[in-house]
Amino acid sequence: MASTGEIKITEDEAALYDRQIRLWGLDAQQRMRNGAFLVMRCKGVATEAIKNIVLAGIGKLILVDPEDVTEEDLGAGFFFRDDDVGTKRADAAKSRIESLNPLVRVEVYSDPLATEGSEFEQIVKNVDMVCVTEASRSELLQINDLCRRFSKPFYAGGTYGLLGYIFCDLLTHEYLTPDRSAPKDASRNVKTNAVYPSLKDALHHSWKGLKKKQTRDLNPSVIFGILGLWEFQAQHGRLPEASDSEELQTISSRLIQGAQVDPSIIKTIDPNIHQQLVTTAAHEFSPVCAVIGGVLAQDMLKALAAQEAPLANFFTFDGSTGGGSVCRMSM
Repeated sequence: MASTGEIKITEDEAALYDRQIRLWGLDAQQRMRNGAFLVMRCKGVATEAIKNIVLAGIGKLILVDPEDVTEEDLGAGFFFRDDDVGTKRADAAKSRIESLNPLVRVEVYSDPLATEGSEFEQIVKNVDMVCVTEASRSELLQINDLCRRFSKPFYAGGTYGLLGYIFCDLLTHEYLTPDRSAPKDASRNVKTNAVYPSLKDALHHSWKGLKKKQTRDLNPSVIFGILGLWEFQAQHGRLPEASDSEELQTISSRLIQGAQVDPSIIKTIDPNIHQQLVTTAAHEFSPVCAVIGGVLAQDMLKALAAQEAPLANFFTFDGSTGGGSVCRMSM
Protein backbone atom coordinates (compact mmCIF):
# COMPACT_ATOMS: atom_id res chain seq x y z
CA MET A 1 0.00 0.00 0.00
CA ALA A 2 1.12 3.54 -0.72
CA SER A 3 -0.16 4.89 2.60
CA THR A 4 2.29 4.86 5.47
CA GLY A 5 0.15 4.11 8.53
CA GLU A 6 -2.19 1.16 8.12
CA ILE A 7 -5.78 1.73 9.20
CA LYS A 8 -7.47 -1.13 11.06
CA ILE A 9 -11.16 -1.73 10.44
CA THR A 10 -13.17 -0.91 13.56
CA GLU A 11 -16.25 -2.79 14.76
CA ASP A 12 -18.50 -0.02 13.43
CA GLU A 13 -16.82 -0.21 10.03
CA ALA A 14 -17.08 -3.99 10.03
CA ALA A 15 -20.82 -3.62 10.58
CA LEU A 16 -21.05 -1.01 7.81
CA TYR A 17 -19.15 -3.17 5.32
CA ASP A 18 -20.56 -6.49 6.56
CA ARG A 19 -21.99 -7.52 3.19
CA GLN A 20 -18.71 -6.82 1.41
CA ILE A 21 -16.64 -8.58 4.06
CA ARG A 22 -18.78 -11.70 3.61
CA LEU A 23 -18.22 -11.41 -0.14
CA TRP A 24 -14.54 -10.45 -0.28
CA GLY A 25 -13.23 -11.45 3.15
CA LEU A 26 -11.82 -9.28 5.93
CA ASP A 27 -8.29 -9.16 4.47
CA ALA A 28 -9.60 -7.84 1.16
CA GLN A 29 -11.73 -5.21 2.88
CA GLN A 30 -8.68 -4.22 4.93
CA ARG A 31 -6.73 -3.66 1.71
CA MET A 32 -9.55 -1.50 0.35
CA ARG A 33 -9.72 0.49 3.59
CA ASN A 34 -6.02 1.32 3.21
CA GLY A 35 -6.14 1.83 -0.55
CA ALA A 36 -5.48 5.22 -2.13
CA PHE A 37 -6.96 5.81 -5.59
CA LEU A 38 -6.11 8.57 -8.04
CA VAL A 39 -8.91 9.41 -10.51
CA MET A 40 -8.43 11.93 -13.30
CA ARG A 41 -11.18 13.98 -14.93
CA CYS A 42 -14.58 13.99 -13.22
CA LYS A 43 -16.96 13.44 -16.11
CA GLY A 44 -19.67 10.79 -16.50
CA VAL A 45 -17.56 7.62 -16.30
CA ALA A 46 -15.46 8.89 -13.39
CA THR A 47 -18.57 10.05 -11.52
CA GLU A 48 -20.00 6.53 -11.58
CA ALA A 49 -16.66 4.90 -10.74
CA ILE A 50 -15.99 7.28 -7.85
CA LYS A 51 -19.43 6.64 -6.37
CA ASN A 52 -18.83 2.89 -6.35
CA ILE A 53 -15.30 2.84 -4.95
CA VAL A 54 -16.15 5.38 -2.24
CA LEU A 55 -19.23 3.44 -1.14
CA ALA A 56 -17.08 0.27 -1.12
CA GLY A 57 -14.90 1.81 1.59
CA ILE A 58 -11.55 2.73 0.11
CA GLY A 59 -9.23 4.73 2.32
CA LYS A 60 -8.48 7.75 0.18
CA LEU A 61 -9.61 9.27 -3.11
CA ILE A 62 -7.50 11.83 -4.93
CA LEU A 63 -9.37 13.61 -7.72
CA VAL A 64 -7.35 15.60 -10.27
CA ASP A 65 -9.34 17.76 -12.68
CA PRO A 66 -8.43 21.32 -13.68
CA GLU A 67 -11.49 21.81 -15.92
CA ASP A 68 -14.64 23.82 -15.19
CA VAL A 69 -18.16 22.43 -14.92
CA THR A 70 -20.07 22.97 -18.16
CA GLU A 71 -23.78 22.67 -18.89
CA GLU A 72 -23.04 19.40 -20.70
CA ASP A 73 -21.59 17.98 -17.46
CA LEU A 74 -24.98 18.28 -15.75
CA GLY A 75 -26.32 15.33 -17.74
CA ALA A 76 -24.06 12.42 -16.78
CA GLY A 77 -22.23 14.12 -13.89
CA PHE A 78 -24.60 13.67 -10.96
CA PHE A 79 -22.16 15.39 -8.56
CA PHE A 80 -22.94 18.74 -10.22
CA ARG A 81 -25.79 21.25 -9.98
CA ASP A 82 -26.78 24.24 -12.11
CA ASP A 83 -24.99 26.64 -9.77
CA ASP A 84 -21.71 24.76 -10.28
CA VAL A 85 -21.40 25.75 -13.96
CA GLY A 86 -18.22 27.77 -14.37
CA THR A 87 -16.59 26.46 -11.18
CA LYS A 88 -13.88 23.79 -11.04
CA ARG A 89 -15.25 20.25 -11.41
CA ALA A 90 -12.99 18.84 -8.69
CA ASP A 91 -13.94 21.55 -6.19
CA ALA A 92 -17.66 21.26 -6.96
CA ALA A 93 -17.65 17.48 -6.56
CA LYS A 94 -15.64 17.25 -3.32
CA SER A 95 -18.36 17.76 -0.72
CA ARG A 96 -20.83 15.51 -2.55
CA ILE A 97 -18.27 12.74 -2.78
CA GLU A 98 -17.52 13.07 0.94
CA SER A 99 -21.24 12.82 1.75
CA LEU A 100 -21.36 9.35 0.14
CA ASN A 101 -19.02 7.93 2.79
CA PRO A 102 -17.54 10.21 5.48
CA LEU A 103 -14.96 7.52 6.31
CA VAL A 104 -13.18 8.10 2.99
CA ARG A 105 -10.63 10.90 2.81
CA VAL A 106 -11.06 13.03 -0.32
CA GLU A 107 -8.38 15.31 -1.78
CA VAL A 108 -8.91 17.36 -4.92
CA TYR A 109 -6.48 19.14 -7.23
CA SER A 110 -7.96 21.73 -9.59
CA ASP A 111 -4.75 23.56 -10.51
CA PRO A 112 -3.56 22.67 -14.06
CA LEU A 113 -0.01 22.30 -12.67
CA ALA A 114 -1.21 19.25 -10.71
CA THR A 115 -1.55 17.31 -13.96
CA GLU A 116 2.07 17.62 -15.01
CA GLY A 117 5.66 17.69 -13.86
CA SER A 118 7.01 16.84 -10.43
CA GLU A 119 3.75 17.60 -8.59
CA PHE A 120 1.84 15.03 -10.61
CA GLU A 121 4.65 12.51 -10.22
CA GLN A 122 4.47 12.93 -6.46
CA ILE A 123 0.72 12.29 -6.50
CA VAL A 124 1.21 9.09 -8.50
CA LYS A 125 3.97 7.90 -6.15
CA ASN A 126 1.64 8.15 -3.15
CA VAL A 127 -1.34 6.15 -4.44
CA ASP A 128 -2.03 2.46 -4.93
CA MET A 129 -3.92 2.72 -8.20
CA VAL A 130 -4.28 5.26 -11.02
CA CYS A 131 -7.44 5.68 -13.10
CA VAL A 132 -7.49 8.06 -16.07
CA THR A 133 -10.82 8.80 -17.74
CA GLU A 134 -11.84 10.58 -20.95
CA ALA A 135 -8.26 11.04 -22.18
CA SER A 136 -6.58 11.02 -25.57
CA ARG A 137 -4.31 8.15 -26.59
CA SER A 138 -1.19 10.29 -26.15
CA GLU A 139 -2.18 11.22 -22.59
CA LEU A 140 -2.96 7.60 -21.75
CA LEU A 141 0.41 6.45 -23.11
CA GLN A 142 2.24 9.14 -21.15
CA ILE A 143 0.54 8.42 -17.82
CA ASN A 144 0.77 4.64 -18.30
CA ASP A 145 4.52 5.04 -18.81
CA LEU A 146 4.74 7.11 -15.61
CA CYS A 147 2.79 4.47 -13.68
CA ARG A 148 5.17 1.79 -14.89
CA ARG A 149 8.14 3.83 -13.70
CA PHE A 150 6.64 3.85 -10.19
CA SER A 151 5.12 0.33 -10.40
CA LYS A 152 1.54 1.56 -10.06
CA PRO A 153 -1.44 -0.33 -11.54
CA PHE A 154 -3.11 1.71 -14.29
CA TYR A 155 -6.70 1.86 -15.50
CA ALA A 156 -8.17 3.90 -18.33
CA GLY A 157 -11.81 4.28 -19.27
CA GLY A 158 -14.08 6.47 -21.32
CA THR A 159 -17.04 6.73 -23.64
CA TYR A 160 -17.54 8.01 -27.17
CA GLY A 161 -21.26 8.45 -27.43
CA LEU A 162 -22.79 4.97 -27.41
CA LEU A 163 -19.41 3.20 -27.30
CA GLY A 164 -17.17 2.76 -24.27
CA TYR A 165 -13.92 1.09 -23.26
CA ILE A 166 -11.73 0.10 -20.31
CA PHE A 167 -8.03 -0.76 -20.48
CA CYS A 168 -5.92 -1.96 -17.58
CA ASP A 169 -2.21 -2.51 -17.02
CA LEU A 170 -1.73 -4.27 -13.70
CA LEU A 171 1.97 -5.03 -14.25
CA THR A 172 2.56 -8.47 -12.69
CA HIS A 173 -0.62 -9.10 -10.76
CA GLU A 174 -1.06 -11.84 -8.16
CA TYR A 175 -4.56 -13.00 -7.26
CA LEU A 176 -6.46 -16.00 -5.94
CA THR A 177 -8.23 -18.31 -8.35
CA PRO A 178 -10.33 -21.44 -7.68
CA ASP A 179 -8.36 -24.70 -7.66
CA ARG A 180 -10.81 -27.25 -9.01
CA SER A 181 -8.24 -30.04 -8.78
CA ALA A 182 -7.76 -29.67 -5.01
CA PRO A 183 -9.08 -32.38 -2.66
CA LYS A 184 -12.28 -31.58 -0.80
CA ASP A 185 -10.50 -31.02 2.52
CA ALA A 186 -7.79 -28.79 1.00
CA SER A 187 -7.78 -25.09 0.18
CA ARG A 188 -9.96 -24.40 -2.83
CA ASN A 189 -7.93 -21.38 -3.94
CA VAL A 190 -4.47 -21.06 -5.41
CA LYS A 191 -2.33 -17.99 -6.09
CA THR A 192 -1.93 -17.11 -9.76
CA ASN A 193 0.15 -14.51 -11.55
CA ALA A 194 -0.90 -12.59 -14.65
CA VAL A 195 1.57 -10.43 -16.58
CA TYR A 196 -0.01 -7.36 -18.17
CA PRO A 197 1.47 -5.36 -21.07
CA SER A 198 1.61 -1.59 -21.27
CA LEU A 199 -0.87 0.23 -23.49
CA LYS A 200 1.96 0.89 -25.94
CA ASP A 201 2.60 -2.85 -26.30
CA ALA A 202 -1.11 -3.72 -26.32
CA LEU A 203 -1.68 -1.47 -29.33
CA HIS A 204 0.61 -3.76 -31.34
CA HIS A 205 -1.59 -6.79 -30.66
CA SER A 206 -1.93 -9.21 -33.56
CA TRP A 207 -5.18 -11.05 -34.30
CA LYS A 208 -3.41 -13.58 -36.53
CA GLY A 209 -4.39 -17.18 -35.77
CA LEU A 210 -7.72 -16.44 -34.09
CA LYS A 211 -10.53 -18.70 -35.22
CA LYS A 212 -13.50 -17.13 -36.98
CA LYS A 213 -15.84 -17.59 -34.02
CA GLN A 214 -13.28 -16.09 -31.62
CA THR A 215 -12.87 -13.10 -33.91
CA ARG A 216 -16.63 -12.53 -34.18
CA ASP A 217 -17.15 -12.89 -30.42
CA LEU A 218 -14.65 -10.08 -29.72
CA ASN A 219 -16.76 -7.63 -31.76
CA PRO A 220 -13.79 -6.16 -33.65
CA SER A 221 -15.88 -3.34 -35.14
CA VAL A 222 -16.18 -1.69 -31.73
CA ILE A 223 -12.53 -2.27 -30.86
CA PHE A 224 -11.16 -0.92 -34.13
CA GLY A 225 -13.72 1.86 -34.15
CA ILE A 226 -12.25 3.12 -30.86
CA LEU A 227 -8.64 2.50 -31.96
CA GLY A 228 -9.36 4.31 -35.22
CA LEU A 229 -10.87 7.22 -33.33
CA TRP A 230 -7.72 7.41 -31.17
CA GLU A 231 -5.57 7.56 -34.29
CA PHE A 232 -7.78 10.23 -35.86
CA GLN A 233 -7.60 12.28 -32.66
CA ALA A 234 -3.81 11.94 -32.58
CA GLN A 235 -3.60 13.29 -36.13
CA HIS A 236 -6.12 16.14 -35.83
CA GLY A 237 -6.30 16.99 -32.13
CA ARG A 238 -10.09 16.57 -32.01
CA LEU A 239 -12.83 13.95 -32.24
CA PRO A 240 -14.24 13.02 -35.66
CA GLU A 241 -17.39 14.63 -37.03
CA ALA A 242 -19.80 13.65 -39.79
CA SER A 243 -17.60 15.31 -42.42
CA ASP A 244 -14.69 13.07 -41.35
CA SER A 245 -16.57 9.86 -42.09
CA GLU A 246 -14.45 8.68 -45.01
CA GLU A 247 -11.13 9.41 -43.30
CA LEU A 248 -12.12 7.61 -40.10
CA GLN A 249 -13.23 4.60 -42.13
CA THR A 250 -9.89 4.55 -43.95
CA ILE A 251 -7.91 4.76 -40.70
CA SER A 252 -9.91 1.97 -39.05
CA SER A 253 -9.58 -0.27 -42.10
CA ARG A 254 -5.82 0.24 -42.14
CA LEU A 255 -5.60 -0.72 -38.46
CA ILE A 256 -7.68 -3.85 -39.07
CA GLN A 257 -5.39 -4.88 -41.90
CA GLY A 258 -2.26 -4.11 -39.86
CA ALA A 259 -3.51 -6.26 -36.96
CA GLN A 260 -3.99 -9.20 -39.37
CA VAL A 261 -7.65 -9.67 -38.57
CA ASP A 262 -9.25 -12.45 -40.63
CA PRO A 263 -10.48 -10.55 -43.75
CA SER A 264 -13.33 -13.04 -44.20
CA ILE A 265 -14.78 -11.72 -40.92
CA ILE A 266 -14.11 -8.01 -41.20
CA LYS A 267 -12.28 -5.65 -43.57
CA THR A 268 -13.74 -2.41 -42.24
CA ILE A 269 -15.81 -1.44 -39.22
CA ASP A 270 -19.55 -2.01 -39.24
CA PRO A 271 -21.45 0.94 -40.81
CA ASN A 272 -23.65 1.28 -37.71
CA ILE A 273 -20.59 1.55 -35.43
CA HIS A 274 -18.98 3.99 -37.82
CA GLN A 275 -22.10 6.15 -37.92
CA GLN A 276 -22.31 6.18 -34.12
CA LEU A 277 -18.74 7.44 -33.87
CA VAL A 278 -18.99 10.30 -36.34
CA THR A 279 -22.32 11.52 -34.92
CA THR A 280 -22.15 10.89 -31.16
CA ALA A 281 -18.48 10.55 -30.13
CA ALA A 282 -18.35 14.02 -28.55
CA HIS A 283 -21.41 13.40 -26.35
CA GLU A 284 -21.98 11.58 -23.04
CA PHE A 285 -24.94 9.26 -22.49
CA SER A 286 -25.72 8.48 -18.87
CA PRO A 287 -26.57 4.76 -19.37
CA VAL A 288 -23.28 4.10 -21.20
CA CYS A 289 -21.31 6.05 -18.59
CA ALA A 290 -23.04 4.02 -15.86
CA VAL A 291 -22.02 0.72 -17.45
CA ILE A 292 -18.41 1.71 -18.10
CA GLY A 293 -18.02 3.43 -14.73
CA GLY A 294 -19.61 0.50 -12.90
CA VAL A 295 -17.40 -2.11 -14.55
CA LEU A 296 -14.36 0.11 -14.07
CA ALA A 297 -14.97 0.51 -10.33
CA GLN A 298 -15.74 -3.17 -9.85
CA ASP A 299 -12.52 -4.19 -11.56
CA MET A 300 -10.35 -1.70 -9.67
CA LEU A 301 -11.71 -3.04 -6.39
CA LYS A 302 -11.25 -6.60 -7.61
CA ALA A 303 -7.62 -5.87 -8.49
CA LEU A 304 -6.96 -4.27 -5.10
CA ALA A 305 -8.66 -7.12 -3.23
CA ALA A 306 -6.69 -9.70 -5.27
CA GLN A 307 -9.41 -12.31 -4.73
CA GLU A 308 -10.17 -13.13 -8.36
CA ALA A 309 -9.00 -12.41 -11.89
CA PRO A 310 -9.44 -8.81 -13.10
CA LEU A 311 -10.04 -7.80 -16.71
CA ALA A 312 -7.47 -8.98 -19.18
CA ASN A 313 -7.15 -6.38 -20.53
CA PHE A 314 -9.31 -4.36 -23.00
CA PHE A 315 -13.08 -4.18 -22.46
CA THR A 316 -15.41 -2.59 -24.99
CA PHE A 317 -19.13 -1.89 -24.83
CA ASP A 318 -21.71 -1.07 -27.50
CA GLY A 319 -24.61 0.83 -25.99
CA SER A 320 -26.82 0.30 -29.02
CA THR A 321 -26.88 -3.46 -28.43
CA GLY A 322 -25.99 -3.63 -24.72
CA GLY A 323 -23.17 -6.05 -25.55
CA GLY A 324 -19.65 -6.04 -24.15
CA SER A 325 -16.52 -8.07 -24.83
CA VAL A 326 -13.02 -8.48 -23.42
CA CYS A 327 -10.03 -8.74 -25.75
CA ARG A 328 -6.66 -10.01 -24.50
CA MET A 329 -4.38 -7.52 -26.22
CA SER A 330 -0.75 -8.67 -26.33
CA MET A 331 -1.28 -10.95 -23.31
